[in-house]
Parts: sequence; C-alpha cells; structure tokens
Amino acid sequence: MNAAWFLLYNAIVYPLLFFVYLLLSLVNGKVRAGFFGRFSTYRILKQYFNNIESNRFIYWYHAASLGEFQQIRPVLEGVKEVVPDSVAVVSFYSPSGYQNASCAAMDLKVYLPFDFLWSVNRAIGMVNPRKLIFAAYDIWPNLIWSAKRKNIHTNIFAARVKDGSYKMKPVFRRFYRSVYRSFATIYTIAEKDYRHIRTIIGEGNSPKLRALGNPRYDMVKQSADNFTQERTESILSRGKRLILGSMHQEDDEVILPAVWELLRMFPELKILYVPHEPGKTVIEKYRNIFQQEGFTPAVITDKANLVLPDDRVVILGVVGVLASLYWQGQVAYIGGGFSKGIHNVMEPAIARLPVLFGPRHQNFQEAEELLQSGGGFAIHSGEDFKHSCELLFTQEDYFLKSSLAATEVIHRNLGSATRIVRSLIRD
Repeated sequence: MNAAWFLLYNAIVYPLLFFVYLLLSLVNGKVRAGFFGRFSTYRILKQYFNNIESNRFIYWYHAASLGEFQQIRPVLEGVKEVVPDSVAVVSFYSPSGYQNASCAAMDLKVYLPFDFLWSVNRAIGMVNPRKLIFAAYDIWPNLIWSAKRKNIHTNIFAARVKDGSYKMKPVFRRFYRSVYRSFATIYTIAEKDYRHIRTIIGEGNSPKLRALGNPRYDMVKQSADNFTQERTESILSRGKRLILGSMHQEDDEVILPAVWELLRMFPELKILYVPHEPGKTVIEKYRNIFQQEGFTPAVITDKANLVLPDDRVVILGVVGVLASLYWQGQVAYIGGGFSKGIHNVMEPAIARLPVLFGPRHQNFQEAEELLQSGGGFAIHSGEDFKHSCELLFTQEDYFLKSSLAATEVIHRNLGSATRIVRSLIRD
C-alpha cells in the first residue's frame, strides 16, 4: 500500500464520495435504502456471529448488485460443497442485490459497510473471514488494504480491464496499482484482461494472477437446467415474441417507436416489456404508454404463475423471474446500452434467443463474444433495431443460425466456476 494514495483516498476522495452519496439519498429512494441499510450492518453481523462457533471457516463475498451475485453464486455453492461447514457471508452495495438475492448456500447477507477505515476495521473484526472475495469490479480500497494488514487472503475473480480503460492511464494506474497489489490472488476473465492487469500491477510474484474465465456462464447454464422440456422444443414453436428486458428510459426513447411499427407490421408479434425497476408507479406509466398506442397490456405480478398470457403486450411487474421467461420468447433486446451499460445478455442467450443491445457494451466480454459469433447485435438507433428484428422474424435460416450461435457462446465458456473454486481452495 502506498502511503500517499492511502492519505489521498481517506482525506479527500472517499469523504467526497460519501457526501455525494448522502445528498443522493435525500432524493432517490433506491440510494436511500442502501445508505440507511448500512447502519444495520453491524447489528446484523454482531447478532449472527455471537451465535456461531469461533473456529468456523468464514468466506466473505462481495457483490455490487444482483447481477454480480449471479457471478458469485456458482463459486459460493462450489466452495460450500468442498467445505460444507464453512460460513458464507455476502455483502452488497446495491439494494437490488440485498433485497432480491437468494441462495441456500448463503448463510448471511448484509450491506457493505461504508469504506471509512474505522468502519471496515470494525466489520472485519466481527466477521474475521478466512478469505475476502470480490466479484468483477466493485472493489473498495480501505476494505482491501485493511484485510491485507490483517493477513486476510483477498481475491477478485471475473476481473476485467477493457481496452482504453481509465485504469490504464498514468495517474489512475498508479492508484490502482496500490489497490491491486494488495490482493493475494486475481483471476481475470480473459488473457487480454490478464495482460492489462499485469501492466497495472507490474512484474512480480504477488498477487498471483490467473485467467480463469467468467462463472456467470455456469450460473445461467445451471438455471437453464430447470427448463429441460422447453430446451428440447424447437425455438420456432414458441411463437413470435420479442422480449424487452431490463429497460431504461434511454432505451425506451430509441426502441419503443420502432416497437410500435413492428407490432403493426407483424400482427402475430407479441411483446414482453420488462422495466429495469418495476415499481407500481413505473408499471402504471408503461401501461398508459402502451394504451396510448392502441395496445392494452396485461401485467404479471404473481411469481407463482409464469405462463405468459396471449395478450399482444405483457408487462412484467416482479423481479427475479425474467431468466425463466426468456424460454417463451424468440428474440430479446437487453436494456442499459443507451445509459450506464447493458444488463445480463447470457440469460436470453442460453434460452437460444438472438440478443440485441445498445452501444454501451464494450465493458462486457459476453456481449463481445455474442457479436463475434453472430448471436448478438449492437443497436445504435431505432432504425437499426427495426431492421435487425425484421431480418430475424422473416428469414428463418438467419434466425436459426443466430439462435444457435447465441447458445454456443454459453457452452464453450462453461467450467469457469469449477476452476475458480479449485484455485480459491488451493491458493
């Protein structure tokens, strides 16, 4: 750890981030839930660890949100199989993860403590983990530096540094060098990420650096195993349904005008619309939007009944079930690509759906592989979206080739979770 970066982060950078976080919590309900949820973390930890044996092996996993939890889950479950008496604690940054993540192998979930030095030291003292494990990108310097000082093994898996990342720029690279060098092990997604992180940390034997892949592929394959009957049926027998998943307002502005045209162009076409955050106000908003265009939507609010109705437009009003609904569609558009970045493209791919997404996909290895294979399509305008959908819905050979390519991307990347579990246990 570099003393200058430590002082800069603790005296200026994190206090400023905390102040911005506090201000946002006053006007944004989701941010507010995460902010005030952190004040209960110590109470939950104290209550739990006062009632378990002190000699248990404890693995502390951290995920930014629900998407990153899907990367952690197959690793967590794999470690639990090898060390069944271990305790799995999972911390989350976002309420979407904390409120919706569920897994039998997860013993405790909490919000990540604020990254002040005293708060992370207190949390580490309560948990006393054997290993502290991060997924993908949401790393917090004081938590990592403090764990290193206490000789706790820290790991990040599914690590990725894209071409042109700010982490490669001279000033940022020196800061991230002080952070990444505090890890004991780093497992990257691909060889390219291995080379980028090697550039950041420099030469040497610490941390151990390996390219082991992305366990999220294993997670979507595991989830898909619940749908054996659907997988054996031809995708052509599903009916012409376009699934718009995890949609943001920025996606709506580009995509929805083209959707109206497609609905009128193909009388048999059905739409499943899935807002990114399906609260009651949001659902009512989109119900009105579709009605104004002449389509009265049905709304799904019951997780127990997930057979899509025959209505031309259906709005999904619950979270955590979209992965299973892809098996009732033919083509998917995944939102976020016109705002902060795309969401999970692997769940529709394993369901054999060609996958469309917006331009902000460069930081997502799985999206790049879908593009290269022909199973994915980058959309830059409403006209792009309409043209791609027309081709997929009217040219059967083109559609089937894209469908197969999407699924093959998942299958050729399987096995990462097993490699990561073996390395975590061994290192």
